[in-house]
Amino acid sequence: MGKKLTVDGIVELLPDWGHSIAQLNAVIAERLGVSVRDLDALHALVRLGPATAKALGERVGLTSGSASRMIDRLDGAGLVERVRDNEDRRRVVIAATAEGLQHAGAYYLELTRATRRDLSDFTVPELETIEKFLTRSTASTSAELDRLRSE
Repeated sequence: MGKKLTVDGIVELLPDWGHSIAQLNAVIAERLGVSVRDLDALHALVRLGPATAKALGERVGLTSGSASRMIDRLDGAGLVERVRDNEDRRRVVIAATAEGLQHAGAYYLELTRATRRDLSDFTVPELETIEKFLTRSTASTSAELDRLRSE
């Protein structure tokens, strides 16, 4: 009974946490002069590295035309740049700029500090459990996103 209650309680808390993160990202995107989806694309570039316009658009669920406009906005805000691919000089990839990452990252500094404080009381085994949960939840969320996009 205790485990089910704990699982149910955590499941009930997750939407509030997700919504808070979404609201934070919306405010940060607005301050950067881009949309939330643009900020998602910047996050994808940070996590996965430079990408072609087509691949970046696919990562965030945009058509090629919409992806081009998104890249123009990100470029205009100084967050990304178009660079020649090192492997194929004929190809152009989109990469996050160091200055843009520093600018965007500054908005997350206080949350990062708070998160570190929030986690500081946990034991190593507890942190391993949290990491395992977050890894699984990210994979589950990504799978559901892929499923919904394919419908």
